[in-house]
Amino acid sequence: MRPQDHRPPARPRGSRHRAFAPLVLATALAACTTVGPEFAKPETQASAQWSAADEALLDKAKAVDGAWWRSFNDPILNQLIEMAWQQNLSLRAAGLRIAESRAQLALAVGQQYPQVQALFGQATAVGLSREAPNTANFDRHFTEFQAGFDMAWEIDFWGRYKNLARSEEARLVTSMADYDTALVTLSAEVARSYALIRTYEALIALAQRNVRLQEEGFRIADVRYRNGATSNLDVQQARTLLESTRVSIPRYQLSLSLTQNALSTLIGQPVGQVQALLGTSARIPVAPASVGISMPAELLRRRPDIRGAEYAALAQSARVGLATADLYPRISISGTIGYLSTGGGLDINSGFYSIGPRIYLPILNYDRTKNSIRVEDARLQQSLVNYEAVVLRAQQEAEDGVTGYVRSHQIAAFAQNSAASALRSSELAFIQYREGAVDFQRVLDSMRALLQEETTLAQAQSDIATNLISLYKALGGGWEPHQNQPSIPEKTRIEMEKRTNWGDLLSTSPAPAPVTTQSR
Repeated sequence: MRPQDHRPPARPRGSRHRAFAPLVLATALAACTTVGPEFAKPETQASAQWSAADEALLDKAKAVDGAWWRSFNDPILNQLIEMAWQQNLSLRAAGLRIAESRAQLALAVGQQYPQVQALFGQATAVGLSREAPNTANFDRHFTEFQAGFDMAWEIDFWGRYKNLARSEEARLVTSMADYDTALVTLSAEVARSYALIRTYEALIALAQRNVRLQEEGFRIADVRYRNGATSNLDVQQARTLLESTRVSIPRYQLSLSLTQNALSTLIGQPVGQVQALLGTSARIPVAPASVGISMPAELLRRRPDIRGAEYAALAQSARVGLATADLYPRISISGTIGYLSTGGGLDINSGFYSIGPRIYLPILNYDRTKNSIRVEDARLQQSLVNYEAVVLRAQQEAEDGVTGYVRSHQIAAFAQNSAASALRSSELAFIQYREGAVDFQRVLDSMRALLQEETTLAQAQSDIATNLISLYKALGGGWEPHQNQPSIPEKTRIEMEKRTNWGDLLSTSPAPAPVTTQSR
């Protein structure tokens, strides 16, 4: 004989219905309240008008061009930005953070359902001692079989898990906004680096042209000195100016190489390979005749960093609610149903179950819980202040961009006139010096002025391009063309899916519906 089966004692039939009372309680508690603050983003004000907008250059009635770099009509620049979107490593990392946030959100949503859902089963060979009591008439060697299902569910009575899900959902939107911010920044940095490369190429060509002009001045001074028409002072002054101009060329070449290296990193290419993409053109990008900038209020809706700061604050608001829930009892339901028998296998008549509620209230941790809430609330206030700071900084950057772009056009117009006058003065000085009408100092002064004014003009033309790039960046332009495009390159996605089952979390699905304070 075997020992008796380890079964719970039989209960009266009516008690079976009373055992399911906790399930009724769980159902009643399912529609519960959510503790924590109601989120409200800080009130911010936007200027009614741009303070320095020039209607001839900036169109306030026209929306900001999302693909603004195409307005330069430079195919090489377009290609570089496309390459950066595909290959930039920092942007790729930002896309992977979206995948991480999606997984975190799925994990948080799952916490709202029974936290333990597990099948179990075991077969145990048992051998009892001869000295064991009450075993004289039983078989001391037998096999015990057990199988069943465990479940435990903490009822989200105070919105603990709902707040957790809201927080992770807001963090997902924040990670998407951060990705868009990375797109805006990357596009602007690639365009700026490209404009600087073309500027340095133009300055090198300009310096080389002035070297040839100054070599001619040095030759004339040397011939006149050999013929006794002038002193050696003219020759030495001409040589000084010539060598000074030659020195500027390797300086520009150094800046050109450093900027090319920086551009290589931005587009995810090894250093040295970008030169083949750039070609030999030295043309500084030319801005369009008119630029759409919309109205200042539109800035708050366009810039992804403002959107990211808002949702970061919303996520932290939910964390306050999550901490507040620890002040209240945690109510859970746990249960087990299964079979337990000994002998030749599971006996269909050997079923058992257990189910019941559990209440947990950490009374002695009250002060620690209150301080945890204070920590989260302080972080919430920091995030609200950060949101206001981001909005103010965005308005400053946009206004600076407008002012810089308008002023750079004015500077370039004056520089154009000045460079033209300097060129004419230099030509006249050479003619008069050959004729002996003026001394060589006049020639030197005119050549210095020509180099300075032409350099100023090239810098002014470059400033128009770089200030326009800064303006577009400040306006939040550059992320729209990448909407609904994969944030993770296909090669990376395939590599990750070979390693781990990601389901649809690496898909190109858009952001979830915005979390609101009414989603409780």
